[in-house]
Parts: sequence; C-alpha cells; structure tokens
Amino acid sequence: MWKIGNRLGGYDPDRFRHKIKLLFIIVSVALSLLVIRLWYLQVTKGGELRQRSENNSVRLRKIKPMRGLILDEGRRIIVDNQPSFDIIFVPNRTKDMRNVIDKIKGLYAERSLTFSSVSSPSSYVKPFVPVLLERNVSMEKLAVVETHALDLPGVMTEVTPVRQYLNGEMTAQIIGFTGEVSREELDRNSIDKLTAGDIVGKFGIEKFLDSHLRGISGAEQVEVNVAGKAIRSLGRIPATAGDNVVLTIDSALQEAAWSAMGDRGGAVAVLDPRNGAVLALVSSPSFDPNLFNGGISYDDWETLSNDPRHPMENRSISGQYPPGSTYKAVIAAAALEEGLITPETTFYCNGAFELGDRIFRCWQEKGHGNVNLHRAIVESCDVYFYNLGKLLGVDRIAAYARAFGLGAPLGIDLPREKGGLIPTKQWKLSRFRQSWQMGETISLAIGQGFNLVTPLQLANAYATLANGGTLYRPRLVKQLESSDGHVIKVYPPEKQGVLPVRPENIQIINQGLWGAVNERGGTGYILKRKEQDVCGKTGTAQVIGLPQDAKARKAKRVSVDFRDHALFVCFAPYGNPEIVVAVILENAGHGGSAAAPVARKVIDTYFARKQLTKTQPQVQEALEVRGITKP
Repeated sequence: MWKIGNRLGGYDPDRFRHKIKLLFIIVSVALSLLVIRLWYLQVTKGGELRQRSENNSVRLRKIKPMRGLILDEGRRIIVDNQPSFDIIFVPNRTKDMRNVIDKIKGLYAERSLTFSSVSSPSSYVKPFVPVLLERNVSMEKLAVVETHALDLPGVMTEVTPVRQYLNGEMTAQIIGFTGEVSREELDRNSIDKLTAGDIVGKFGIEKFLDSHLRGISGAEQVEVNVAGKAIRSLGRIPATAGDNVVLTIDSALQEAAWSAMGDRGGAVAVLDPRNGAVLALVSSPSFDPNLFNGGISYDDWETLSNDPRHPMENRSISGQYPPGSTYKAVIAAAALEEGLITPETTFYCNGAFELGDRIFRCWQEKGHGNVNLHRAIVESCDVYFYNLGKLLGVDRIAAYARAFGLGAPLGIDLPREKGGLIPTKQWKLSRFRQSWQMGETISLAIGQGFNLVTPLQLANAYATLANGGTLYRPRLVKQLESSDGHVIKVYPPEKQGVLPVRPENIQIINQGLWGAVNERGGTGYILKRKEQDVCGKTGTAQVIGLPQDAKARKAKRVSVDFRDHALFVCFAPYGNPEIVVAVILENAGHGGSAAAPVARKVIDTYFARKQLTKTQPQVQEALEVRGITKP
C-alpha cells in the first residue's frame, strides 16, 4: 500500500496539462481545416457546386424564338423558317472537349461523314455554358450522335429554327441573311439583351429590321437522366415569335426583272411613282443566302469575297454609275425653268461641238441638223445638251439635280445605300485643289464626267417627273404584323420635297420622253407598245475617257471591260403613271438595244397581271351565271 500511496503522492499535474494542450491544438487545427474547407465549398465554389448538383437532374434550356416571316406585297412568303438540328457540348460531365470531338470524328469516319466544326476546341470551357459543335446537321449525323449518347458525355442535340430563303439569289440583296451574333455586336447592342449564340440579321432587311424580326427567347426547366437526356419538363416560359414583315415588292415583277437580266452585271429598280413603293429591286450577279444558314464554309466565303464581280454588293442602291443621256431630262428641266430656252429653241447639230481647241462629239456622227427641245430628247442629241450645259453652268445644274434626289442617299429601308455624286465648283476645289473648267460642264450636260447615280436614284428622279413633281422616299417595307396577323405598324408614303419645276415644263419634258419611245427615230423605240403608253429615255455611259481619234476610240471599246454601260429609264402609262423602271447593264453597250428590252419585260409583266386581275372577277361572274363554281 505504501507503494501505491507513494505513487499517488508523486502525481505531476503539469505533465498531463501539456498533453491536454497538445490534444487541444490538434483538435483546433482539424476543426479549422474543416471550417476552411466548408467555407471554400459553400462560399467560394458554392455557386458552381450548387449548379452542378442541380444539373445532375435539372437543366435550364434556352428556347430560341422563331424569326418573323418576310412576305411580298401580295402576301406570298419570301422567307420562312425550318427546323435545324444542332450538336452542342455542355462540359458538366467532362471538360475534355477535344477528346469528345475526336470521338465524334471517329464515329463519323466509320460512315464516311465529315465533322464540320463551328467552334475551335478550347483549353478552357465554362462548366455550364453550351458550346456549339455543329449546326444544321444531317439526319445521318443526328442518328450517330443519338445512338452513341453514352459514349459522348456532355454531347446533346438541339432543335433550332433556321431561315429558308425561298427565292434564293433573286431577292438576296434585298432580304440579306442571318448569322450568329459577333462579339462586336454584343458589345454594341447591350440594350437589346443579346447573348452569345443568338441569331441576328447580318445584311439587307434581315439586318435593317432585326429587332422586330428576332423575337424574344424563352426558357424551360428539364429533368434529365444520367446520360443527359430529357425525361420531363418542370416549367416553361415560351419564346415570343418575331414580327412578320410585309414588303412592297411584287414577286412577279422581281422575277421578270431577274430573268431578263440573265447573267449580266447590273441592276433594275422598279417604283410606284404615286407613293414611292419599291416594286422590284434586282442586283446581278447575286449569291445564295441559304449558304449562311448552317454557318458558311470557309471555301464558300472565300469564293464569294474574292469574286471580282462582287456578288454581295447591292448594285441597285450602292452601285454608282454615270447616268449618261438619262440625265438630259434634268438638264432640260433646269434650262426651261431658268428661262434659258423655250420648247421652240433650236440648236444646230453637225455631229460635233467645239469648245476652244477641244471637240465634243455627238453620238450621231453625221449630226441631227436643226433640233428643238422635243427632237433633242426624242433623238438624244448630245450637241443640243452641250449648249444647254454651257448656258446653265455646273452649280445651277447641281442645284436641280439635287432637287431630283440625286447626290445623296434617299433613305430606303436598307443598310449600305450610297449617295452618288453631283459635282460643283466648290467640290472640285476641295477635292482636287483645282478650279472648275467649262469643258467639264459640257460633259456633265450629257451625264458624263464626275456625275454618279445609283439605279434607285435614277428611278426615283423619273418617278418625280411621272407624278408631276413630288419627291418621295423610296420605301421597301409596307407594314409589320404580329405572328397572328395583327397589324403593328404601317409605313406610309413619305414626301421628301417638291420639284422646283412648273407643271407645264414637266409636261414638256414628259412629251419628249413619250416621243423617245413612240416616235420614229426615238432612241427607245424598241419599247413601243401598241397602247403607246410608255415614256422613256435611253442612256449610254462611258466607262473610260475616249481619245479624240476615231480609230483609237473604236479600239478602246473592243475590250469588254471598257464597253459602255447601257441605261434605260421609263414610266407608264403616259396619262396616269403607275410604274417606273430603271435598268443599268454593265458593259452592255447601247441603252436602246441592251437595257430597254429588260425594262420592256417588266412593263409587259405589270400590265399583263393588271389585265388578269381585271378579267378574273368577270370570268367568275360568268361562271356563276351558268351555275358553275370555279374551284
């Protein structure tokens, strides 16, 4: 017992206190590590882990809206939508996108299919941000991906609407195309709430009215299984379809102009002079906008962008050409209104006009003899208008040309419209640091020199003559409608000004334009119809300056690239004009022989359809009288 008592009496409390402290430190460190880990998981990585946890059973799916339809004036659908199957990658189960893509390529190779990647593999991808791998895939590719879903973690298929351009090249320059929103567009259009992957208009009406056509995206919560396949919907906010756009375009006239152009370069602009509505707008060559539906391939883009004929340029609103003799109507209006001539004023044409030591030639080498204003317009006498140009001067010519809507964009419902060029003395001084020369005014008087106009401007100028002097803004959009057909907005005619030319002077010019088509010797006689209802003016615009020597001039014109542009502008019917047609054919020669037949086909189509519209009710009534109901 004494041993035990001795041991108890020898108890050392400091020894146990040290061990307790050590144990306390160990437990404190362990608890601290646990708290830090919990903090990291709950706060630092909480959002990602929470989303990953939810993603094991629920996925938020964006519902892309249907873009609005685009219809012509007769409510014929020009642009529709069709379903497209996309292959996307959601890296919530694996971040190794390169490995997944290699597996898809291998599966495709077994069936001789090619993987057309939209996105380049990245070393870093966000766990829950879908990456588009392929757009608008074939049913065969879709079947491959669906049947190998377990071998392709994170790969899903998604149905999205894509555009279907029913008229292809014929209306490509008007309608344009769509594409995935770019980084620059995201930064620039923050107020539109665009997100990566959204489809936006890139060109034409698709771009001009993109905010109306695009619609509003929806969303859906979908329960998925371990393979990522949807089991059921847990909640849905439907997408809102975009507004439909009704254009002023008449598809029959558009087709007539397109087919008449053939494979020749140039443009056709057709207007209703009574209100500025654009009935047709053709630019040739063109391109197939359906190439952009699935993301245009590198080869196709290189072909389009490097084509020397520039098929993606809308020549009808951005092609700038010398107006040639079509400009003579402007010169005549200016000279009459300024009181420099009367309709009876004559000038003698012997085939040339001398100014100092320079000779300006008439297209008729032997000359036209004594001609008054009417004959000068009918036969397009250059010498007559050389004299008018000398009397007017460049600045007065420019003032009247601008009153006709030339020299500045007209404001059509399309991007990239150009304004052409109407020169003045001050313009040349600012541009070239040189003073204006009288010889330059002589060239301007027949639409050469620095003068540049677009086909649309040319049509609009003649529409102003046709309607008696009112300048309208050309409009391509008739109205906007909701997806269920309710009218949202109507685009009415917009007057931009009144021509500073008295009605009697406009009538004198229009009589000359009528004679150019309907009188013997008229340069537009090829367009004469039995109704004698067309007024028009031919034009031939030089591409390059030609030398004085006749042989040298002929040699210069041999090359196709140096041939003159052919122009023709007309309106009909003479008493109450309803249609204006402007045609420009590049390097095609004379306006009367090359451009006028194109205009003739458009005019004939217009009046044939108008006659058909009148006779259809009569035929229906006759059938009903006989007890026959037309199906």
